[in-house]
Amino acid sequence: MTSRRSVLGLIAGGAAGLAVPAGAAAYAQWAGEGTGKVLTSRIPLPKPFAVPLPTPPRARPARTTRTTDHYELTQRASAVEILPGTRTTVWGYDGIFPGPTITARSGRSTSVRVINSLTVPTSTHLHGGVTPPHSDGYPTDVVVPAMCGDAFTSGHMQSMGNGMHTSASHWTLSQGSKTYEYPLKQRAATLWYHDHRMDFSAPQVWRGLAGFFLVHDDEEDALTLPGGDRDLPLMLCDRAFEADGSFRYPGHDLSCTGTPGVQDAYMDGVLGDVQLVNGAPWPEAEIPAARHRLRLLNASNARRYDLRLELEHGGILPVTQVGGDAGLLRAPQRLDTVPLAPAERFDVVVDFSQCPVGSHVTLVNTVAGGRMRQVMRFRVARKATDDSHVPARLSSYEPLTPAVAVATRHFDFRRTNDRWTINGRRFSTAETLARPRLGTVERWRLSSDFHHPVHLHMAHFQVLSRGGRRPEASDAGWKDTVDVRPYEVVEILARFDGYHGRYMLHCHNLEHEDMAMMANFEVV
Repeated sequence: MTSRRSVLGLIAGGAAGLAVPAGAAAYAQWAGEGTGKVLTSRIPLPKPFAVPLPTPPRARPARTTRTTDHYELTQRASAVEILPGTRTTVWGYDGIFPGPTITARSGRSTSVRVINSLTVPTSTHLHGGVTPPHSDGYPTDVVVPAMCGDAFTSGHMQSMGNGMHTSASHWTLSQGSKTYEYPLKQRAATLWYHDHRMDFSAPQVWRGLAGFFLVHDDEEDALTLPGGDRDLPLMLCDRAFEADGSFRYPGHDLSCTGTPGVQDAYMDGVLGDVQLVNGAPWPEAEIPAARHRLRLLNASNARRYDLRLELEHGGILPVTQVGGDAGLLRAPQRLDTVPLAPAERFDVVVDFSQCPVGSHVTLVNTVAGGRMRQVMRFRVARKATDDSHVPARLSSYEPLTPAVAVATRHFDFRRTNDRWTINGRRFSTAETLARPRLGTVERWRLSSDFHHPVHLHMAHFQVLSRGGRRPEASDAGWKDTVDVRPYEVVEILARFDGYHGRYMLHCHNLEHEDMAMMANFEVV
């Protein structure tokens, strides 16, 4: 068996431009659940498909004006039932997990006041948002709990950093609350919001600080895609539980106020042994025999999915992809499986009308084993009329070409001296690795020694190549996150439209992110 160390050495050679053997299958033992270490629950786990699929409530504006919808969300601890018969304390927006779904219109501003009633600082990032830097959720731009005084604030911030280069002068502190402004000058898309605090994103998202943010526009409205109750946002994530029903996490400091990071065994990433969809374990959705739009979001810390719909008596039910991270595709495409790295989104349409009433269709993760292979189940309960359809043309944007790129840059995501780094560097708030110009396109080469889902703040991109070959079908469309896999160099064409200012790129394996696998870029 090829050792992990020797495989990583070969990958390093590939990233340097050397020929890498075609035996990428040697890394298969680290695919799926091998992209981290499984944390085992200490409580008996429920049977799959015993609870109904919940739908996160829609947030209602606190007020509206001619140009803006104003929301308020309170981050607070709350005891909720996740495992049947057991209460789990979550840290949630409005005390629920997932948080309320915010729905918005392209071109109409959304203002979100986040009130921090927890015991720890937070920073909220609108993932996929084209957002001004002051509202982007930079990790040291934090909302300090109102109950905490100045002495706590200064002492706590000085202790942060996880070996990163930070100082008190690099922190922006909001006492008690902060209002995030989202102009939403972007296309309709399935976005999400989540905590992005320095050093502690992983445990704070693990405890529940995440929710959907759906943007609509006229182009999407003109289509006849499934809507209403047949438009299902599905937040997929894994968790582990203690014997008392609380979340289990292998952090050094479970209060998230002291030493950051995880136990050494979990440096690759933390994987749970309970599959949650919209906060429920292995749920079942009762649906009519009609087309449904599934907005698939991987909100796991480190787990990857290769999703497939399996029919009750054998065979698979294909899906039609209509959108990705940053909006509609140009044209729909059929997929038998949907690969989903942490933070990626896929919008797919599934035609359940071909399934007999009373039958079951199971969503499975083909790169997981045991009970984690099962994700959720659909039960086709009744016949229904259906006037939706998927048109041959979805959106009119044009693909980018290398000729429009004004610069080429290389970012290498790698474990260096037992530290997760970009270009051999750990994150520093004072260091900037790139200064793209506003309104331009750049060609970025992303290389990796592991599965690193790379996310760009503010900038959207198209995948140009993967491993020196054409992109895969699942790379289609505008994206903000791409899975850079072992043995691969992924090239992207990133467009820097939006705003001047400081933004980030980082690995969205949240344990890697907390261990400094981030870098600044400044749009000039």
